[in-house]
Amino acid sequence: MQFDRRHPLIATLGFLMIAATLLATAPAPAQTASPQDPADAVVTPNFWDPRGTGDRPATTPETIRFLASDDFPPFSFRDGSGRLTGFNIDLARALCEEMKAACSLRIKPFDALVPALVREEGDAIIAGLATTPENARTLRFSDPYLRLPARFVVLRGVELEVTPEALAGKRISVVAGSAHEAFLKTYFPDSEVIAFGDPTEARAAIGTEEAIAHFGDGLSLSFWLNGKTSSECCTFAGGPWLEPGYFDHALTIAFRGDDSLRQQAVNHALSRLQARGVYSELYLRYFPVSFY
Repeated sequence: MQFDRRHPLIATLGFLMIAATLLATAPAPAQTASPQDPADAVVTPNFWDPRGTGDRPATTPETIRFLASDDFPPFSFRDGSGRLTGFNIDLARALCEEMKAACSLRIKPFDALVPALVREEGDAIIAGLATTPENARTLRFSDPYLRLPARFVVLRGVELEVTPEALAGKRISVVAGSAHEAFLKTYFPDSEVIAFGDPTEARAAIGTEEAIAHFGDGLSLSFWLNGKTSSECCTFAGGPWLEPGYFDHALTIAFRGDDSLRQQAVNHALSRLQARGVYSELYLRYFPVSFY
């Protein structure tokens, strides 16, 4: 059986980090951007209903053997000294502490993770496995612990309201053929959408004033904003866009189809980590420029 790989956006981000050390009659977006945040505001996401952090499940697993790869920065990778680190690695440790479970972590190539889970060489995959219908027929998944929104970026000092009305007649750069281009052509029909061959060209259009704003993957943009190549030129404008069908990618933990025990325990532990502030601390550790 063929299992889908990671979500394309986060797989591309990992590759880049290794290499570099929406018509006027269309319905309104299901979620629109929030008012513009101050440039220095730090926003951490919350994907859990506080009413869902009730009693600990009656039965919890004594052990969880996590499976991961080590070529997925900033989620799981080896640092300069060869030490395994990353957001997923620290999240797995925090989950084990919250569940009071004895945990281990086994590293395998990404394509070997699902076969290893099926053979019961591990209990949970924390590696960005896509929650596709095909995967869902065989596996079960935790609640999302990280969603991947789209964001607008503008030059520092530019005050811009990112709504279809405010951006009518304005030029917005995107990557050609992307979900971001499709979204703008549907929901921002009066804007002039300029498509480029790759993210570098699309982002550069802001600096050359070919475009007033760039619209792209928030996670990738957060690392660009915090890196040297941006030269501190730009900042996020407005809030995150999570329109279903366009930007509903999310990271989850995968389990065998019959393992509801560990799934329920991990879901409860994730909500507890959010309630206690542990999740926010981990998020800011690895994503210092929040993409929310």
